[in-house]
Amino acid sequence: MAKIAVIGICGNSIFMYAEHFHEKGETLVADSVFEEIGGKGINQAVAAARMGAEVSFLAAVGDDKDGQTCMHVAKAEGLKGCFCVKKGKRTTFAFILTDKHGENQVTEYKGAELSAEDIMGFESEITKSDILLLQQEVPCEVNDMAVQLAKKHGVRVILNPAPMREISDEIADAIFAVTPNEQERQAIDGKRFRNNITTLGKQGCLINEDVFIPAIKVHTVDTTGAGDTFNGVLAVCLAEGKDMETACKYAVTASGISVGRNYVLNAIPYREEIEGRMKDDE
Repeated sequence: MAKIAVIGICGNSIFMYAEHFHEKGETLVADSVFEEIGGKGINQAVAAARMGAEVSFLAAVGDDKDGQTCMHVAKAEGLKGCFCVKKGKRTTFAFILTDKHGENQVTEYKGAELSAEDIMGFESEITKSDILLLQQEVPCEVNDMAVQLAKKHGVRVILNPAPMREISDEIADAIFAVTPNEQERQAIDGKRFRNNITTLGKQGCLINEDVFIPAIKVHTVDTTGAGDTFNGVLAVCLAEGKDMETACKYAVTASGISVGRNYVLNAIPYREEIEGRMKDDE
C-alpha cells in the first residue's frame, strides 16, 4: 500500500453560489450556501486516501469547534490525523464564491498555523512515507523544514505551489515534482524543477512542457478543489510506481470527475470510479 504524508491546512469553508462575481461596489445575493471542512492539505489528503493509500496528515487548528470538526472529518476519512492545537487561535476559515460557469474565487483567513518545530514532531511519518505532498498555504519555514527532512530520509516531495510565492533554488533542487497551474507556472520558472506538471484546467495537464494529457469530457459544475484532487491522486500513483504519464492520466480523470459535482469533499472520487471512467474512455 502506498504511504503518503501530507502537510497543509484544514479549516471551515463556506460556499456560496451566484450568477456572477462582484462588480466594483456591487452587493450580490447568493443562490445557495453550504458549509464543509476544507483546505488544500485536507483535500489532497482525502483524495489520496480515497485512492487507497495510507495517509498521514499534519495541520494546525485552533482550540475551537471548527478544530474539533477538522479532527472528526480526518478520522472519518481514514486519515492518520496529526493535529497541532494552537490555544487561543481560531481555526482557518475560507469563503468560496462560485459563478454560473463553475469558476470560483476564494478568500481565506489563516488562523492557526504550523511552525517548523511542529514539523520535527512529524518526522517519523515523513520517514515512513513514499511521497511527501506539500502546498504553500503554510509558512515558508514549515515547508523548508519538511523538505529538509524528506531529503534526509530519501523521500520524494511533490510541491503544489499554491498560493503563489517565490520558491528558493534550494527547494527547487530538492523536490521531485512541482504542480503549478498556468498562472503559477509563469511565476515559478518551471525549468528549475526535475518534473513540472502544469495543470491546464478543462484542457488537461502538461508534463515537462512536452507531453500533453487531455482532460475528460464533463459538464463543469464547480472547479473548487479540482487541483487538490489532481495532486492527491498523482502522489498515490507515483508512490505505487506508475510512470509519470500514467499517473497524470489518473489525476486528470479524477479532477475531471470532481468538477462535475458541487463542493469539494463531496466531489472527490474513489479509486473504483476513477478507474471505471478510464476504462470507459479507452
